[in-house]
Amino acid sequence: MSVNPFQAKPFFQDKNRAFWNLQSVGWAGAFMLRGISGLANGQPFSFLIPVLISTITGYSLTLLMAVIFRMLLKQRPFVTWTVSILVVLIAAGIGAFIDAWVFATQNRGSSAVGLQLLLGAYYLTVTLLFAWAALYYAINFYLTVEEQADQLLRLENQASSAQLAMLRYQLNPHFLFNTLNSISTLVLLKQTDRANAMLSRLSSFLRYTLINEPTAMVPLHQEIETLKLYLEIEKMRFEDRLRPVFDIDPRVADAHLPSLLLQPLVENAIKYAVTPKEEGAEIGVSAHPAGENVRIVVSDTGPGLNDEHKRPNLSTGVGLVNIRDRLTQAFGERHSFETRFAPGGGFVVTIELPLVTKPA
Repeated sequence: MSVNPFQAKPFFQDKNRAFWNLQSVGWAGAFMLRGISGLANGQPFSFLIPVLISTITGYSLTLLMAVIFRMLLKQRPFVTWTVSILVVLIAAGIGAFIDAWVFATQNRGSSAVGLQLLLGAYYLTVTLLFAWAALYYAINFYLTVEEQADQLLRLENQASSAQLAMLRYQLNPHFLFNTLNSISTLVLLKQTDRANAMLSRLSSFLRYTLINEPTAMVPLHQEIETLKLYLEIEKMRFEDRLRPVFDIDPRVADAHLPSLLLQPLVENAIKYAVTPKEEGAEIGVSAHPAGENVRIVVSDTGPGLNDEHKRPNLSTGVGLVNIRDRLTQAFGERHSFETRFAPGGGFVVTIELPLVTKPA
């Protein structure tokens, strides 16, 4: 995709260029304002000459002041403000002397008193330079605050990404342990074909986890395909005892959620519903619209209330806490996460999150 060459950029993106633009525009505006004001009060066009010289003097003095102020910004506040005031007073004295000398040279027949002329010029110059200094420090303070805010935002984003990565990676060792243990058992039983098939599926599953960033948001249909791949691995262990059922509404197929969010829920269902029962259990995964949200339900037909003490709760179940933390990191308060035991037996986890889709 090509970049628009006329796309607007922040004014202060290039601080050096912004300074020269403001410096030039500001003093040009001061020259025009004084010039128009003098001409409107009946001054001759020759009046513009001392005004132009005064403007050039002010422009040059403020360049020197900017160099000094830039060094003072790194000093203690007391030193910065004290020296800055002295610099403005001295620069105003130099500017006033030049203005008075130019005016006196141009108007040799004038009856204006030298000291009075100097004080008048000094008052005008010191006012302009104090205003310039105040604006200079105000802009630098604004830029410092903006830079610190951007830096804080970057640090918060990095911390959030790091926490999301940690939560994602927390799942992998647990899953790998179970799967590798099953493969080891198959090898010991000399069921090499099944062990090889499981190892191949595990390789595909891990390839997916490596391709996707730990902080990635993936579409629901991709998450479901990955979940089916995971269930194929587990089905090698449980065969007909594991009976997955999917009910995914096409309208929410593109809803985005954190990658591998549902895998630990299904893993818990296998552990607490399929494993304890000789006949196994059914594990259902459904997703449907719920207003502006998408509701995802993971349920099983396990022991339910009859074996409640064996179920993890939100304080001890690592998988459930992990999912809740990842949802909070991804959606803040715009989600809900509920667990309950079904009256007829089984365990149900219900997740509601914003129906957010990304453009292709």
